[in-house]
Amino acid sequence: MRHIPLPVFLLAAALLEAGGDALLRKALLDSAGPARIALFAVGAVVLFSYGIFVNLAPLEFGQVIGLYIATLFVVWQLINFVFFHRPPTLPILVGGVLIVAGGLIVSFWKTA
Repeated sequence: MRHIPLPVFLLAAALLEAGGDALLRKALLDSAGPARIALFAVGAVVLFSYGIFVNLAPLEFGQVIGLYIATLFVVWQLINFVFFHRPPTLPILVGGVLIVAGGLIVSFWKTA
């Protein structure tokens, strides 16, 4: 884990979290019977993997939380578009710009 570059770590964590959430959403809203059970199981494993991955990170997570939230927002929107065929609306895009800007401020604004 110590050799994973920060952007790769952020992207992997966001993919695991957003992907697990998407699987659970599919299970709840778009499936029934054995398919629902399978999606719940896979979603649970993916979210559990995310939790382990994040907690084994070789860095202080509080230092990169802004970048993580910004990355997570972008990944959520991509997953929403790819898997649920819902493009982001104008309010989501405007809010997303604010989220990404806030993430950059939180991560890179250094005080004396």
